Amino acid sequence: MIFRLEEAAQGGMGGTITIFYLIAIFAVFYFILIRPQQKERKNMAARLSSLEIGDSIRTSGGFFGTVIDINDEGNTVIVEFGNNKNCRIPMLKEAIVEVEKPEDAVKPAEPKPEGRWKRNKKNTPADSTAENKDA
Repeated sequence: MIFRLEEAAQGGMGGTITIFYLIAIFAVFYFILIRPQQKERKNMAARLSSLEIGDSIRTSGGFFGTVIDINDEGNTVIVEFGNNKNCRIPMLKEAIVEVEKPEDAVKPAEPKPEGRWKRNKKNTPADSTAENKDA
């Protein structure tokens, strides 16, 4: 009891403020580091569960390929790599980093009509000066 009175007289609130700061720092770390990582993990789990044959993927090794078979029991997929379609490798779903559905692929931009960018001969600087001299 005497120790607590002496602590209060010397500024015993320092311990509570320290605990408050520790809780505040933990909350900041939670909202900046832990929570976004959990959301990304859930998002990736949803993508892997919706994985279908024909989806384009990127592996953790940096290889791009197309899923040709899915084995849900063994948690593996068979991925086809390369242009010649001869390289087929079974791999774990955990090795997949990115999934792109065929309907989500970016469509190439349509070329703009040439007439829009062609220069009109009537509006050339040489023609406009010639018209001014005639007038």
